[in-house]
Amino acid sequence: MRKVLPLALAALFALSACQFTDRLSGDDDPAGEARRLNAVSAFPLYAYDIDPSAADSKAVDRAQWILAKRCMVRLGFSGFAVLDTKSVESTYPVRQGTLDLSSSVGDDRPYGVDDPDLASEHGYHNHDLAAGTQDLEWPTDQFLALTAEFGTGDSHFAHGHRIPDGGCLGQARQRITGPTPATKADGVRLTGTTSIAMRLWIQSGKEARQDPAWKKADHAWSDCMKKRGFHYADPDAASLDTAWFRTEKPTGKERKTAAADATCKLDTGYIQSVHAVQARAQKSAIRRNKQELEDQRAAQQRAVRNARAIVAAAS
Repeated sequence: MRKVLPLALAALFALSACQFTDRLSGDDDPAGEARRLNAVSAFPLYAYDIDPSAADSKAVDRAQWILAKRCMVRLGFSGFAVLDTKSVESTYPVRQGTLDLSSSVGDDRPYGVDDPDLASEHGYHNHDLAAGTQDLEWPTDQFLALTAEFGTGDSHFAHGHRIPDGGCLGQARQRITGPTPATKADGVRLTGTTSIAMRLWIQSGKEARQDPAWKKADHAWSDCMKKRGFHYADPDAASLDTAWFRTEKPTGKERKTAAADATCKLDTGYIQSVHAVQARAQKSAIRRNKQELEDQRAAQQRAVRNARAIVAAAS
């Protein structure tokens, strides 16, 4: 939180418009500060990630679909010759019959609900299905050609042509990004131009949760919840209660739980406390892996240049 300096004599008679605006924006308000910190953009490692809503990321997505479209035509899907890539550039294919948008339980913010009023209305059903990369169903033959995500018995050929490794989308991404490092975190293989940052984000998060300061914040939050009649060890246990996934809309109990969750986060300074621990862990990870991250950033920049050239040539 920003430390306010002693006011000059003139400020005894009038509050400047600038200071008033700062208070309204939340800079001097604990709740506003908590909500500012409860975003991925508030973390040190975010500087090494690609914002999915940013122009650079959109250029890569567009170029990927431009190349994938050509690949699909080569594989014999003649209808792709008239595909409007702008209509699909922010989507990722799913196999026809497997798309399920029935549950909107979840929250894109790092620490979950932080507004008691909104939580009392929506509970934990805060996941914005319209945000970020979307899913779009494709017929099985087109899905396989686009992704090469084969199941048992699926053909690796389309119209007599072998589907390339990674499918048309994977091949396109490889052409745009060039060779990218592969790494693992929690046994999950990570690839692409953000793989290093993703690995460090996951690892530093696990490290932060073992910090006594984080555990102290969990205990304070849990004690606050108990006083309101809710028994959870930490916010994750509350937000991932299996009861919330059984209904399409939030129940009264879910809304009350979520509202108490958000209130206790604000009353105990939970978000400020755990964010400080996690940010410290990320800064340490950045220092230890500076060269890897700089190499990743250079690869991202090359990919963006390649993507913009592809988009420009297709325009």
